[in-house]
Amino acid sequence: MGRRTRARECALQMLYQWDATRAAPEQLAGSYWRIRTTTEETRERSEALLRGTLSRLPEIDEALVATARNWRLDRMAAVDRSILRLAAYELLAEPGTPAAVVIDEAVELAKRFGEADSGGFVNGVLDAVRRRVRREPGSDEER
Repeated sequence: MGRRTRARECALQMLYQWDATRAAPEQLAGSYWRIRTTTEETRERSEALLRGTLSRLPEIDEALVATARNWRLDRMAAVDRSILRLAAYELLAEPGTPAAVVIDEAVELAKRFGEADSGGFVNGVLDAVRRRVRREPGSDEER
């Protein structure tokens, strides 16, 4: 597993914990790293993803609600909601990471941690978010 993939996985687990507890990011990270080990680079990246996602949560949730037709956020599975929030943050705030990479990584997290249909659900919602927030060179929207 690559460093960026591992950082996303760690950030997802902390976001899931935040969704259940609403604890401060520093508290979440402190308790998470007491039971996990990783490289300093992965730790820094995962904490940056956590803080970034939480700092833009209203904007992220608005984008998810606008694109997840017939799904309220509170009705989504907590794991799916956390994956969507993390990936939506990357789509919104990290234009240097290709959208296809962000979505593929999110789908893999959904397959690994979610229910049987989570991968397809996450893919569909994030593709709609991508169309709403990004126009990348060479994409269908550019033609």
